[in-house]
Amino acid sequence: MTTETELSSVNSVLGAIGQAPVSRIHNDVNGELIFINPEIAVIHQIISEVDTDVQNEGWIFNTEFNFEMVPDDSDEITIPVDVLRLDVTAGQVYRTTDVVRRSGKLYDRYNHTYEFTGNVCLDFTWKLPFEELPSAFQRYIILRASGRAATQMVTNPELVQLLAQQEAQARAACIEYECNQGDHTFFGTPAGTAYQSYQPYRTLAR
Repeated sequence: MTTETELSSVNSVLGAIGQAPVSRIHNDVNGELIFINPEIAVIHQIISEVDTDVQNEGWIFNTEFNFEMVPDDSDEITIPVDVLRLDVTAGQVYRTTDVVRRSGKLYDRYNHTYEFTGNVCLDFTWKLPFEELPSAFQRYIILRASGRAATQMVTNPELVQLLAQQEAQARAACIEYECNQGDHTFFGTPAGTAYQSYQPYRTLAR
């Protein structure tokens, strides 16, 4: 088993809308990669947009908390280009700063400045390469992109409805992955601690 690649994801969308697969999606023209036809370019763009939309929601695999950023020599903090969203760690508690990204740098809306005198801990939502996503999310992105491609490129309401059902099932698989991997708890147990909750099956096992 291998994860989805750029080519296989395009072919999956092509197959979903009843089109023949392709052996490549680019042609090398004088060192420049050109899509082999406009249809492939549209599908590739749809997959890219859906990929960004899904990852922008913030999942357990692409969120990172309490990430310490260090100002440079000019007391400014440059934000990595693959960051989709950011916020100050525990910003709902410590309301001394209110940061956003402007011009690729961290800007403090509360103090109206790009300059920071000390390190800042941030919560990041990263944009990861498609090949590095969990398989459940790759399938969800492909099926969601297939639905958009069917809506934009194929006049078939029944196909759109069928793809919407498959997309909903794939979404459920993503939620299951999130719940299993996230180890979420309504007790609010902070990271780096341990808590053993009551487990009913231990009573039944007696």
